[in-house]
Amino acid sequence: MKIVIIVVLIIIVLGVILVSRNIYFVESAFKRTPAGKIEIKTIPESGVLISEAKGNYYNERNLLFRRLFNYIQDNKVSMTVPVEATVDRSSMKFYLGSKDRKKDLPDGTNVRVEIIPARTVLSIGIRGAYSEGNFNKARAKLESWLNANKEYVPEGEAYGVFWDAPFVPWFLKRSEVHIPVTGKKE
Repeated sequence: MKIVIIVVLIIIVLGVILVSRNIYFVESAFKRTPAGKIEIKTIPESGVLISEAKGNYYNERNLLFRRLFNYIQDNKVSMTVPVEATVDRSSMKFYLGSKDRKKDLPDGTNVRVEIIPARTVLSIGIRGAYSEGNFNKARAKLESWLNANKEYVPEGEAYGVFWDAPFVPWFLKRSEVHIPVTGKKE
């Protein structure tokens, strides 16, 4: 039992150090929305690796992550942040860094390479576990915001955006929920 407690404490300390000093050394595809803040922002055109499965993302995330991780290992692609996930249709996207976008990367068995055009999203920043419950609470806040701000129109389904590595303690993890939107109504 003491060993388990020591291991948990080490993981927490390492997570705090990495988060506080941002020692990830990975490229960010775009700027993170601070926890608790709701904002409209533009996500730039992006090269992504996509894997899809049937069912809900929270049931399939390990499969999707393994497929994408194996692809980046096999093709010598750098890890970037964030990772994006569509919940209801179970897909995961890894963003390509600026150097990797110049490579001629092939589609894999379970991975597609795509360019996604720039898009405008309504975003909310979250701190806490990457859970379906936290995702649904944040999505509800964005939907409420949209109901109060009729000048913006949803243009797609909500999706999750995850910023931190799996070993970061749940209470330090940062994520977002985005809903694609169009500009002001006519």
